[in-house]
Parts: sequence; structure tokens; C-alpha cells
Amino acid sequence: MHPNAAGLNGPAGQNLFQCMCGNNMSVPLLAEAVTVSGTEKETAAVIFLHGLGDSGHGWADTLTGIRLPHVKFICPHAPKIPVTLNMRSLMPAWFDLMGLSPDSPEDESGIKKAAENIRAIIEHEARNGIPPHRIILGGFSQGGALSLYTALTCQHQLAGVVALSCWLPLHKSFPSASSGNKNIPILQCHGEMDMMIPAQFGAMTAEKLKFIVNPQMVTFKTYPGIPHSSCPQEMAAVKEFIEKYLPRI
Repeated sequence: MHPNAAGLNGPAGQNLFQCMCGNNMSVPLLAEAVTVSGTEKETAAVIFLHGLGDSGHGWADTLTGIRLPHVKFICPHAPKIPVTLNMRSLMPAWFDLMGLSPDSPEDESGIKKAAENIRAIIEHEARNGIPPHRIILGGFSQGGALSLYTALTCQHQLAGVVALSCWLPLHKSFPSASSGNKNIPILQCHGEMDMMIPAQFGAMTAEKLKFIVNPQMVTFKTYPGIPHSSCPQEMAAVKEFIEKYLPRI
């Protein structure tokens, strides 16, 4: 049972490269990350996290289709760890998953460690000229869950969050776990036929988020007939969100 983006895996496009530049070796996730470069001076970045059992390659391909000339897309790969949900099989995962219902036990230490690793990418980009308020954090399924948790607990004010087909990890720890950034825009999207992470969980997450940030900053969109995957209409909404919150400067 892999909550993957159906049909989103594929060979890396010609305009992708393994980013080995700068001092990335000090940030483990960046050493292997797939990066889609901008076609002009990069003044903003989107860090996008894949789902369980997937890799950054498929999403890098998909994001290339909505690229903006001044925005860099960074798609790291999760480390391989034993996943309880899949009989302790080793697979790419940001943290362990025990179940997919709102009351399942959670890997608290793993979630917090993963969020630290994503914050390290944000810090690296800041040191290299792209400040946090010009960075959007996004992800699909488990990656979307981690992007929400990281953004809400990050001391930096990020430009926004794109949370696709996901939930908020450690939701009972909020709002007290929040760093207090109330004005972070959040775009949540969910397929209405998602059997893996039901759209109802997405709706519950959206309601919870409205207690953590200003309610008007939360947008929740659903897509009829779409299972646990993405679709062109969803990606158009993601592109619109990026254009709005990471404008050319």
C-alpha cells in the first residue's frame, strides 16, 4: 500500500540535474535532490516533498510543466526506512507511518527529525540568497503532511504551503506547537475519490488549520473523480498559488 502519485513517476526531464553545487554536502537531503532550475535569475524557490515509496524525480517532471522563470524547484528524496504500515518494509519515507486514520499512533520523533532536515534546506537556500519569505514548501501525501508540519513549526515566515492529498501530523499538539506565524497562505487540494487518505481527512485538516492560522489564509479545493493522485486542474491551481505568492521581483 503505497500512497504514491499515480502516474507521476517517470524519467527525469532533460532540464533536470542532480544538484551537487555549493556546499550542499552539509545538507544531506540536498546532496541528492533533483533541482529544476529557473530560466533566469532565481529569486524564489519551491521545496516539494514526494509521497511514501516515491522519489523526487516524478514530481520534478510534473513541476517542470508549471515552472516559472524566476523560481527554482527542489525535490529531495526521502531516506529509506522500515515502514510499519507496510510490514516494516524498507522504502523511501519521511517518517514512519503506523496507520492512515486521524487517531493512528504517530512517529513523533521521526516527524520532528524530518522537519529539522527540511528546515536545513530552507536555511541553506537563505545562506545562498533566497530568503525564507521567498520559499514555498509543498508536498504530496506524506510529503504534504511534512510540509504542513514544518511550515507551521518553522521560526521563519515562509511564502506559503502547498499541501496535496494529505493531513496535519501531530495535530493534537496544535495550536500550541505552532511558531505563531498566523499569516502563512496554505493551499490544500484533495481528490474526492481518494481511498488512501479520504477527502474527509483533508477537510478535517483544513478546519484544524483555521484554528492555527488566520482562517482566510486557508484554501481547500477538492477534485471530483480523482483518487490518491494529482490532476491537471490541481496543478493549475498550484501554479496560480505560486505565481501569487512568489511574484517576479
